[in-house]
Amino acid sequence: MLYALGDLHLSFSNPEKSQERFGKVWKDHEWKAKKNIERLVKPEDTLVLTGDHSWGNNLDQCRKDLDFIADFPGRKILLRGNHDHFWDAGKTRKLNEWADGRLLFLQNNFYPYKDYALVGTKGFCFEGPFYVNTINGMITGYDRAAYEHSLVLIERERKRLCVSIEAARAAGFSKFIIFLHYPPTSILENDSVFTRIAEEIGAEQVIYSHSHGKERFHDSIQGSYHGVKYSLVSGDYLNFRPKKVLG
Repeated sequence: MLYALGDLHLSFSNPEKSQERFGKVWKDHEWKAKKNIERLVKPEDTLVLTGDHSWGNNLDQCRKDLDFIADFPGRKILLRGNHDHFWDAGKTRKLNEWADGRLLFLQNNFYPYKDYALVGTKGFCFEGPFYVNTINGMITGYDRAAYEHSLVLIERERKRLCVSIEAARAAGFSKFIIFLHYPPTSILENDSVFTRIAEEIGAEQVIYSHSHGKERFHDSIQGSYHGVKYSLVSGDYLNFRPKKVLG
């Protein structure tokens, strides 16, 4: 089985970063996730964790959090999140050497699952600032400078996703599951470079996280769109129960 879950936001070395201030769903969330993962994921299964693993700022501060993840059953594949400051995108190979197979880091590479290639990158989408009409709650505009900067970040992540896909193609794969940390589209979009890539390569699914709280769960695509299945796997959205992606 292939499972996915995002946004563990572990803080064993940074207790002041406890997530409980964000609502009751986060109370003892790390132990809730551990229990659910151990109940569902078998040693022969694969679990993809879609970013924001740890609040640590460097590898030493993240060690307890990553060890906690490494003790989960199955093969663990980790994607970069926006809060994963321990992970320099250019040093993924060194992280994989450090983890020595206990964890697998997905960035500018891919991992096989049966006849599928698991590809991915952090991604990015424009999140504002937005200007909102205080009477009807409708968005009336947005910060143009922030939007222009977001395009630079999106292009960087597009290139990284393409590197991942081309590595898989070079190895002979033609079936893809795409993993992103950020949602594939912003609240202003119906599609994006990421949805177009998914359609162009015939990806069966796009899995993403990052969106927290009931007011954010439906910011992007869920369900089938142009022949691709989109799923949100943010921890609080799933109550920290991994989602089965493939049998």
